[in-house]
Amino acid sequence: MKPEAKAAGVHVSLADLVAMRHRAQGFSFLPSQPIHSMLAGRHASRLRGRGLNFEEIRRYQPGDDIRQIDWKVTARTRQTHSRVYTEERERTTLLLVDQRINMFFGSQKRMKSVTAAEAAAVAAWRVLDQQDEVGALVFNDSEVVEVRPHRSQGAVMRLLDAVVNMNQALSVNAGIRSNPGMFNEVLRRCDRLARHDVLVCIISDGTGQDEESRRLLTRIARHNDVLFGFVFDPLESELPAAGRLVFGDADGQLEVDTAQKRLRERFTREFEDGRADGREFLLHRETPVIPLNTVDDVAEQVRRRLGGRL
Repeated sequence: MKPEAKAAGVHVSLADLVAMRHRAQGFSFLPSQPIHSMLAGRHASRLRGRGLNFEEIRRYQPGDDIRQIDWKVTARTRQTHSRVYTEERERTTLLLVDQRINMFFGSQKRMKSVTAAEAAAVAAWRVLDQQDEVGALVFNDSEVVEVRPHRSQGAVMRLLDAVVNMNQALSVNAGIRSNPGMFNEVLRRCDRLARHDVLVCIISDGTGQDEESRRLLTRIARHNDVLFGFVFDPLESELPAAGRLVFGDADGQLEVDTAQKRLRERFTREFEDGRADGREFLLHRETPVIPLNTVDDVAEQVRRRLGGRL
């Protein structure tokens, strides 16, 4: 079966992700656009935006920011002088895109792997339209593909091609063994790449997150901004009372009687506890968390979360 013929929502094609470009509108990663965390009671955090380059010291002019007055030069010359800065032309965004076997799950419209792929496409096209650099670390259970950041359509196409290749390789019949440790491996790669003032967008369900992940994220966030797109399927948070269901992956199958109310409640509680732990950690570091479900339109979800005050 050709990739283009695969069922919608199970895999993506390069054409699918290229077509997302016209939908990458109505939101921004720039600092003028506030980004609020998704948990009530928390203050909004802002992204840093592009860095500033020092240009010169000159005589103070009406309209200059008084915070930029250079008091040493002013005292020496007895005339008020200001420090002048210009905004860097480009800012780098690095996308961490999860295409592991744990993402190959979806109960209704699309797989989590497809949701992540579409979210990455929307983000990449938007960054390019903002005249900024975009790169990626696309990872599955066995490798990490690095796409060096550039401000070009070619860079976006290389990024999308890497996502599509990994996405279309996913299959429950492919004998892929789940590798939670790849989450930390991609964070280590990110830590080496993202030196300063990079916007790091993680698009994943967080499988494999542990204390080492938290240490790495703390290091990354020290000099960069981190945005977490948390991908989930509604069935992961609430089992339907549908009787006996069979769940399967590359490691085997499990039959569950979802008619048992106690089982459903425990399932929901454990999912929410795990998600709350991850969110609490990220929010403590002022990291925006953007929930991305597998049911609603992905571009609309991103636009709704980032397109205005929430």
